[in-house]
Amino acid sequence: MGVTSALDLNDARRLRSDRARQVADLLRCQIQRGAFESGVLPKEERIVAEFGTTRNAVRDALDLLRAEGLVERLPGVGTLVTAVKVPHGLHRLLGLNETLHEHGDIVNELRAGGRITPPAAISARLGLPEGEPVVYIERLRRLGGVPLSLDQTYLEPELGTSLLAQDLEHEDVFVLIERLSGPLGRADLTIEAVNADPHSAAVLEAPRGAALLLAERLTHLADGRPVDLEFIRFRGDRLTMRGTLHRSL
Repeated sequence: MGVTSALDLNDARRLRSDRARQVADLLRCQIQRGAFESGVLPKEERIVAEFGTTRNAVRDALDLLRAEGLVERLPGVGTLVTAVKVPHGLHRLLGLNETLHEHGDIVNELRAGGRITPPAAISARLGLPEGEPVVYIERLRRLGGVPLSLDQTYLEPELGTSLLAQDLEHEDVFVLIERLSGPLGRADLTIEAVNADPHSAAVLEAPRGAALLLAERLTHLADGRPVDLEFIRFRGDRLTMRGTLHRSL
């Protein structure tokens, strides 16, 4: 069944906002995959015909994308793509610079770094005795000069102390860990949507309350020892997560 047929199902009973959301989702996907090489979306009449919906629903869909900062509607010109999110793959355990190297250089602003006594929950995740110091590192990461993520990293003390002497402004923590301690093995990853708190919003130059992607990642060495616990806040309007999933029966 094609896209148009799917959107036509029970069309008379569908709310205009439902149709607008569906059109916005499909256009957003096309934008992220580079379908509009000229940077200009098709005219409203063509979108109406392609998706089998109404002009009002299309206009509402374009308003949704404009509110997200993806497009701008200019009188006499049309709807222009103004931003494209960079894709972050979930296929392999890679640092941000390794993942996004095709899109430009990642530059890190080191905002904090040193030994702290962590909460008991952090110690437990890293397999450390309660009260033992860890090394805490906070970095703002920019792509092409634009804020992309705010990374809060907790490291076991010996490795973390060695890392503080490395080039944290230009290299991924993963690369540095492997240089100092040997190969990484796996990471336990959780991703959820959160609202930007005042501190995160200010650092990431995002509106207060804007949607962020929060990734919690506990990384282990090849021998299974946990060494790196990170809480990474990504700007949701500048990055999208992609992966390939296989189902084994």
